[in-house]
Amino acid sequence: MLDRLKAPKGANQKKTRRGRGEGSGLGKTSGRGGKGQTARSGGNIKPGFEGGQMPLQRKLPKRGFTNIFRTAYQVVNIGAIAKAFKAGETVDPASILDKGLIKRKMLVKILGEGEITVAVTVKANSFSKSAIDKITAAGGVAEVI
Repeated sequence: MLDRLKAPKGANQKKTRRGRGEGSGLGKTSGRGGKGQTARSGGNIKPGFEGGQMPLQRKLPKRGFTNIFRTAYQVVNIGAIAKAFKAGETVDPASILDKGLIKRKMLVKILGEGEITVAVTVKANSFSKSAIDKITAAGGVAEVI
């Protein structure tokens, strides 16, 4: 039986023989286009190269900088906490992560967008002034970890 195995129809294709006359469809330049660097073997042009003209990324000015001392926070709004937590619960980064309000475990900052009516204890790395005001007005406690 093994001596009669055959590949399915269309699985095997003949190797294209390039440069075998114009009638073959792959004669003359053998599918490589016109003359020049790209027609040669091993010829490649780096991304952004514009033929010796000053490249666009070198023409444009540099702007800004990256502050290496920046503290990155994941932000959570008061409105989201009000929807996700019940009165008397403790809100901390671990419980916020469990509820899906943040994507990964890192520093959390609570912002004051939205309204809160439930009294909860919120423990976070940072708070905005409006967030602290709204939490305390609702009868809750804002604690900085």
